[in-house]
Amino acid sequence: MRRIPSRRLFTAALLVASVLAPMTAMPATAVHATTAVDAAAADRAGAVGRHDKDDCPPDGFGPELTARLDKAVEDVRRQAGIPGLVVGLWMPGKGNYVRATGVADTATRRPMTTDQYIRIGSETKTFTVTALLKLVDDRRIRLDDPISAYVRGVPGGDRITLRHLAEMRSGLFPYSADPDFVHDLLSDPSRSFTPRQVLAYGFKHANTFEPGQEFQYSNSNLILLGLVIEKVGGQRLADFIDRQVLRPARLHHTLFPKGAEFPEPHPRGYTDQTLNGEVADATDWNPSWAWAAGAMISDLHDLRRWARIVATGTLLSPRTQAERLKTLPTGYPGTSYGLGIFKSGGWIGHNGSIPGYESVTVYLPSRKATLVLMLNTDRMYEGKEPSSLVARAITEIVTPDNVYDRPVPPR
Repeated sequence: MRRIPSRRLFTAALLVASVLAPMTAMPATAVHATTAVDAAAADRAGAVGRHDKDDCPPDGFGPELTARLDKAVEDVRRQAGIPGLVVGLWMPGKGNYVRATGVADTATRRPMTTDQYIRIGSETKTFTVTALLKLVDDRRIRLDDPISAYVRGVPGGDRITLRHLAEMRSGLFPYSADPDFVHDLLSDPSRSFTPRQVLAYGFKHANTFEPGQEFQYSNSNLILLGLVIEKVGGQRLADFIDRQVLRPARLHHTLFPKGAEFPEPHPRGYTDQTLNGEVADATDWNPSWAWAAGAMISDLHDLRRWARIVATGTLLSPRTQAERLKTLPTGYPGTSYGLGIFKSGGWIGHNGSIPGYESVTVYLPSRKATLVLMLNTDRMYEGKEPSSLVARAITEIVTPDNVYDRPVPPR
């Protein structure tokens, strides 16, 4: 935060961002291919090997295309001041491209590698909404139920449905845009927040529009859906997601932390979402404030697996998955939003941003292609999220008819 209280702090995952200064330039490390050691570490107990048995040729895209990708990725990383970056691209019948470039720690210059965990920010929404849709499949809830049937005290809750919340069309004010919340969090990033506490920051504001009339990205929506899952599921949200989503999906390196814990290995994360606008190490900041909207952690190969699962509906009934993929306009050309999922240039999935980290996990059905990005900064470059710049540069080369180019809205 650059001393601008009105900034939509931390809603950054989709269609919300801030104009932040570019990071001070640092010496760049060379882009390197995944080594046998990297691959072995990333495999961790064979999970990757099982998933990698597809028709993506192991030798990549060939020297010419690989060189173009190497140059594009490194050019964006240096220009945007991204300390470290991991790219995973898999295209059946064509090849794969897995790279780590830059540093995981700007102080020690420890290199970025492909085997690390990362905070995935708002990609958490895809897990929360999948858990919600499992309850729909089990006929324990209905998408058109009002939130007031499950959670008391929601402004206009008798007119706001679970569908409105998942579609980002509820009209509820985003708590993370409240100046008091911004100040309270940045004054003590180690602080633990409860879901009810963060909702209170948003509920003191009037709703911004009638339910269903517009699209507005709001973390308040997902916090409420997390409370619904807990009430109906009869257990903590983290436990429900673990048992109903992570285990069936065989995601063994994805977790919902209780506090600031962060499995090793992981890169340091750098942000300038601070009270004075200076760059800080946000690695160990407590993500409890983001909870069902953005607290989860994962790694490259789990995200690769999840991209296809969430886009094709492996864990859900065809009817429920069809409901999920009924995307509606967001007001930004080329990008539409469904139930906790977006489409951008034909790519389906979600991105994530939380202080210190950004990620993208998307799937292109027409090519059965998967793209995963992991960055250890959320600092904007010329008003754009660095993860979007990298994704656009890659897709312009490999899928020119399907370019990921998610815009940042005007303030």
